[in-house]
Amino acid sequence: MAKLYFHYSTMNAGKSTLLLQASYNYIERGMQTYLMTANFDDRAGTGRIGSRIGIAAKADTYAITSDLFEMIAARLDAGPCACVLIDEAQWMTREQVWQVARAVDDLNVPVMCYGLRVDFRGELFPGSAALLALADEMREVRTICHCGRKATMVIRVDAEGRALTEGAQVEVGGNDRYVSLCRVHFREATGDRPAG
Repeated sequence: MAKLYFHYSTMNAGKSTLLLQASYNYIERGMQTYLMTANFDDRAGTGRIGSRIGIAAKADTYAITSDLFEMIAARLDAGPCACVLIDEAQWMTREQVWQVARAVDDLNVPVMCYGLRVDFRGELFPGSAALLALADEMREVRTICHCGRKATMVIRVDAEGRALTEGAQVEVGGNDRYVSLCRVHFREATGDRPAG
């Protein structure tokens, strides 16, 4: 029986690396996968999922208006597919999460989603909130704060490295824009707790 999986973490935990490794494992065993990512995430190039360690693969892209159930159904109609893997899943809409859940249930294909749990303000992304509610299995991909504690939060920084507390929820960026922190250091960086 197929399941909907949500692998979540903060920035720089290796989610894309795990996605690419999972896809490789299927392909190595003679099975095909279907990789998807948001159309505005072009950090590894348009239509590519890339990892900080240098591995990448071609992926289909979707917009916030795309019907992911229809995209997955079309891919399955084109030939065998053992698993669907979606990168940056936090950017899906709530309706798109329901669409992938229906693909799992009605098309009997496993879907593995990889994404952030919370944004730079400590708030759930709509896609992540829906995945936390609907996923059959959830797995935390762990990373650490500079203090050695588990990082559960992320801050967005300006050019001088100061934490930003306002702005659009979605802003594509990498190590130059985001820092993963434990809750204590997140609170200190955002001015909610005195440093030290």
